[in-house]
Amino acid sequence: MSHREANGPLVPGSVRKARGGPGSVARLWLVTYNIVMTAGWLVLAICMIRFGLNKGSNKGLYRSVEKILKIFQTGALLEVLHCAVGIVPSSVLLTAFQVSSRVFLVWAVASSVPDIQNEYSVLLFLTAWTITEIVRYSFYTFSLLNFLPYFIKWARYSFFILLYPLGVSGELFLIYAALPYVHKTGLYSISLPNAYNFSFDYYIFLIIVMLSYIPIFPQLYLHMLGQRRKVIGGAAKTKGE
Repeated sequence: MSHREANGPLVPGSVRKARGGPGSVARLWLVTYNIVMTAGWLVLAICMIRFGLNKGSNKGLYRSVEKILKIFQTGALLEVLHCAVGIVPSSVLLTAFQVSSRVFLVWAVASSVPDIQNEYSVLLFLTAWTITEIVRYSFYTFSLLNFLPYFIKWARYSFFILLYPLGVSGELFLIYAALPYVHKTGLYSISLPNAYNFSFDYYIFLIIVMLSYIPIFPQLYLHMLGQRRKVIGGAAKTKGE
């Protein structure tokens, strides 16, 4: 599942260790990383808006943003390293799974199947991902600087209500649209006989990926709603008191 903990689909949660937080060097690196990632997704958002205003259509949108999307979505793999070395206290396996699911969709689905790049589902997941990531990386940046505007906090724990279903819908429709091409061409499939005595059907694999959304999406969505009640609801209650 591609969305992150509170904004749909990746964690790394808060950037603090059990005691005190990351050291000065680690904090500087994390601030720099999150600023760069925020800027990258902002540039992608601007490119999408300009394309829409100039073309008035989603046709050609993916190709126009493909390079920057690949750079900054693949750059999220560094979050797995952050967890592995302990400067971000999130699960390495969970973070790796969530990051890789997006990287997979970009490289192994959207970029690998030219026939689907003009689908409206591309606009859906690009819109959801872009807004989500701008808010998420901004949240981490301000949190590290110990200056978190309430709007950023509210946006992180509220925008997912719409963006998560929007992004998931785009992802599922895109994979579904890729199935005929994959079935016809045998993309990434390995058939027998071969020297390794191993077969792999990418078409079936994509169907399994789609089915995996059924148990995962409701659990993550309910979890995020719970997190929102704790963070936003708790804040509101404290102010009321």
